[in-house]
Amino acid sequence: MTTQNESKDVTKPLQIFCKNNKKSSQFEFGTTLFQIYQHFLPDLVKKPLCAAVNNQLQGLTFRVFGSKQVEFLDCTSASGRKVYMRSLEFVLYKAVEDLYPGTTLTIEAPVSKGYYFLLDGIETTLDVVQRLRQRMREIIAEGHRFHRLEAPTAEVAELFRSHGQKDKAILIESQGNLYCHYYRLCDTYDYYYGPLVPSTDYLDDFDLVRYYNGMLLRIPREEGRIPEIIKQEKMLRAFAEDHQLQHRLGMTTVGHLNVLTQQQLSGGAIKVAEALQEKKVSQIAEQIAARPGVRVILISGPSSSGKTTFSKRLLIQLMTCGLIPHLISLDDYFVDREKTPRDEKGDYDYEHIESLNLPLFHQHLHQLLAGEEIELPRYDFPTGKSMPSGKRLRLSEGTVLIMEGIHALNPLLSEGVPEEAKFRIYVSALTSIKLDGHNYIPTTINRLIRRIVRDNKYRGTSARQTLERWHSVRLGEERWIFPYQENADVMFNSALIYELAVLRNYALPLLESVPENCEAYLLSTQLTHFLRYFLPISDKELPPTSLLREFLGGSSFHY
Repeated sequence: MTTQNESKDVTKPLQIFCKNNKKSSQFEFGTTLFQIYQHFLPDLVKKPLCAAVNNQLQGLTFRVFGSKQVEFLDCTSASGRKVYMRSLEFVLYKAVEDLYPGTTLTIEAPVSKGYYFLLDGIETTLDVVQRLRQRMREIIAEGHRFHRLEAPTAEVAELFRSHGQKDKAILIESQGNLYCHYYRLCDTYDYYYGPLVPSTDYLDDFDLVRYYNGMLLRIPREEGRIPEIIKQEKMLRAFAEDHQLQHRLGMTTVGHLNVLTQQQLSGGAIKVAEALQEKKVSQIAEQIAARPGVRVILISGPSSSGKTTFSKRLLIQLMTCGLIPHLISLDDYFVDREKTPRDEKGDYDYEHIESLNLPLFHQHLHQLLAGEEIELPRYDFPTGKSMPSGKRLRLSEGTVLIMEGIHALNPLLSEGVPEEAKFRIYVSALTSIKLDGHNYIPTTINRLIRRIVRDNKYRGTSARQTLERWHSVRLGEERWIFPYQENADVMFNSALIYELAVLRNYALPLLESVPENCEAYLLSTQLTHFLRYFLPISDKELPPTSLLREFLGGSSFHY
């Protein structure tokens, strides 16, 4: 170990192991990742965009000063696509600065297999989008370098303020660091919370199209090509509604939230956020009550979206509307564990719709709607067995069924039920607060952090285990949940504007326990770095009915 009085031997070669081809080689002290990639993998068809160095994400201009394990990542990896997107967004921002100086560019939401942006100051016409697309292609073809710079935080904040980016100044000032990094592309400056590609000529595949009142920036996905646009009007509307409320409250970015926390005013943010969410639940209940033919309420959403708590809160609001709701969890219709379908790795695929006993479910649903009595099943998770619950149910006049589960919006589930008898709700944590105007917070990050905290508290699962399972969960969502989300009558955003500042207190110790020698460490360090942008907020002021209590504990609801 090197002590303070010792210096590293810069003449001694570094030993680098390349995980991509399982080969080792020696390099000089301070060699860049780009040079290492050229040595190990000169003939790659797809250029790497970044690398995992000892399972920590770094840009290709990163210099190595010790022996390391290196894995190069391209656009087929989630980390690679994020690097690609950040870099391309910087090119879009420069194109806006070049063609329409003084116009504000804001990223609004990840929707429709792309990223939705708005321009404030000019109308986003087809001609405007076409000119921006062409200017982006010119910048990319010119091969300009992305420069990562570091300076005193006060100087960087003043730089951003002078360029009309007050939100970035507020964010970096709220961190309390003496120095911070930022990026330069030619004469344009920006801030990003992760690495960029070395130069613009890495960004050889993209599309920019007009989309509603803004434009959609699209990049290659895991399969290496740009996907077709999928209309997600309801999701876009849900984001837009939340953004409008945040603008009225003056809490549109993490920097603004941090300022409230520093001023010890976060309790007010909690009360407002909770009240707004309860108001939305009440409005949904009123919509249902206004449709007297509704007999079945179907509630779906991805993992850790808060479906269970939402269902319980909706049940209470329906009662205030004069209805008699009865909640049925689809989890109780799981088949015996040994009958569960398996995925391509041979593991149980609990996201598969055939993990449910569909014949029994259909039988019970139609019996209930016909006025017959049934005995509900109960699934015993420790033994993996389905058994009778002893609970009997018959629907009386004014009774509505609330059915909650990841497959609730799949047409196969409610097959044979008249359309007028259904009301569909999609629940997800659509994180609408942004780091700043150019850096959104992926909804998957919000849900994953919720799941890490919940799984550790209630299931004794380590952060490492949750992270290692996450890819499989995401594949199941892409196949079984997301294709049906636009079928919903209503989309409910379960994300709370303050929640990541609360969750960080629980999640950081769990993430820091993930060992460096496992693949999950790559994602754990990214999540750790991300959560540190939030100043901590205590959960003491959270009401017992808060949806966040489903993950933290202390809820007045029984789960």
